[in-house]
Amino acid sequence: MILLRHTTPDVTPGICYGQTDLDVATSFEREAAAASAALPEFERIVSSPLQRCRKLAEFVSAQVDLSFDIDPRFKEMDFGSWEGRLWSEIERSEIDAWAANFYHARPHGGESVAILQGRVRNALKDLLDRDGSTLIVCHAGIIRAALARGEAAENFNTEIAFGGFVTMSNTEGVLHE
Repeated sequence: MILLRHTTPDVTPGICYGQTDLDVATSFEREAAAASAALPEFERIVSSPLQRCRKLAEFVSAQVDLSFDIDPRFKEMDFGSWEGRLWSEIERSEIDAWAANFYHARPHGGESVAILQGRVRNALKDLLDRDGSTLIVCHAGIIRAALARGEAAENFNTEIAFGGFVTMSNTEGVLHE
């Protein structure tokens, strides 16, 4: 299984954008070509429905002559009322509440990290039952949830560049950038 993060989105730096459906930046063609060229072989493609992933899935699928499926379980975390806001403008008390109970808190009214990780693990489990390797075009939060081995915030600190990918076999992941 290969988890590929989307390319750079067209968004102001510092904005919380989780499930906000952003377009790709003007650097898309260059980034998509570099990401596609670096990928190992795979037999199928699955994508988040958000356009920043869908456009990369379309690009890669054209390169390898494969169609792709959309799976909404690979959408980024739902940050509720924080979506579209600058991180620096989110109430300190809300950030503190999330930090105090990172895995289960939902001060924004969206998903908790536990909810995100549950849906990601269910989706990955479904794909592991299929023969052949799958490329999943997704988001940093999805990759972090897939790789995390514990509920503490430090278990979710995987940094992955736009267009970077992780290969996974069952439960172990290897970062490629």
